[in-house]
Amino acid sequence: MNKPKVLVARSIFPETIARLEEHFEVEANQGDESWTKAQLIAKLKGKQGVFTTGSERIDAEVLDACPGLKICANMAVGYNNFDIDAMTARGVLGTNAPDVLTETTADFGFALLMATARRIAESEHFLRAGKWEKWSFDMFAGSDIHGSTLGIVGMGRIGQGIAKRGAHGFGMKVIYHNRSRLDAQLEAECKATYVGKEELLKTADHVVLVVPYTPASHHTIGAAEIALMKPTATLINIARGGIVDDAALAVALRDKRIAAAGLDVFEGEPKVNPELLKVPNVVLTPHIASATVPTRRAMADLAVDNLIGYLVHNKPVTPLNPTVLATR
Repeated sequence: MNKPKVLVARSIFPETIARLEEHFEVEANQGDESWTKAQLIAKLKGKQGVFTTGSERIDAEVLDACPGLKICANMAVGYNNFDIDAMTARGVLGTNAPDVLTETTADFGFALLMATARRIAESEHFLRAGKWEKWSFDMFAGSDIHGSTLGIVGMGRIGQGIAKRGAHGFGMKVIYHNRSRLDAQLEAECKATYVGKEELLKTADHVVLVVPYTPASHHTIGAAEIALMKPTATLINIARGGIVDDAALAVALRDKRIAAAGLDVFEGEPKVNPELLKVPNVVLTPHIASATVPTRRAMADLAVDNLIGYLVHNKPVTPLNPTVLATR
């Protein structure tokens, strides 16, 4: 019997390819070429599955051009690259990689918060440029983390991980805003208090964004929201590009409307708003919150588990639109 055909859309661990080849006929993009939509469609024709990394857009146009496609397995917890409604309408399953990156991403979110609040990147650039000639009492004086108020927008697994680090490790007062309130036990574990979005922005010393991207969450933080924040506050985005209005943030940083920002995600990435590159009070990282070798391997393994689970056993591990299973 012929093996199902799958496409691996980006470069990945050789061991991941080898594992897929045990079950499938695999075409892999190990050269890590950046494909246009037309090239992606050409590669997907005749394939039953695709391993995606979050940067490949699967929409109605792609699906209509590739009617044999049965599953799109994302190696990421976020899936705003998938048009889930279009996939469901055409009987194509989507899967993601939750849970396996929670703690690593929470670690990074807190690291980015600390680097931002304590002006680590800014001071390193100063030192490397040979500008450090003497010490002064206010040189790169930042803001405290211990004992401060941490505001988290989006209280899923990663948000909860950041809350626990702040509350238990740094004695922070944790407030949060979410689409729905956590149950009392989870709130107690996180030592977190539910508040409205406006109150959070006005009160928090450090605001961390961990919400999924949807049309409804586009520009959750724009000029009006930044205007509510303390001038001493910091803003951290490890969610998705588009959650923050990057242009408005650049202006606020330039005008010192808030103290600093730390960004791991950007609108239109890998492009970055050039105005953000001009201000010193922002820490910029290239979407690496889950980037440890063990975590990236676990993410890849889960995407493979979903491909094998669905195409071989009809039992995917983490389906996003499980109604498709009933129609198969």
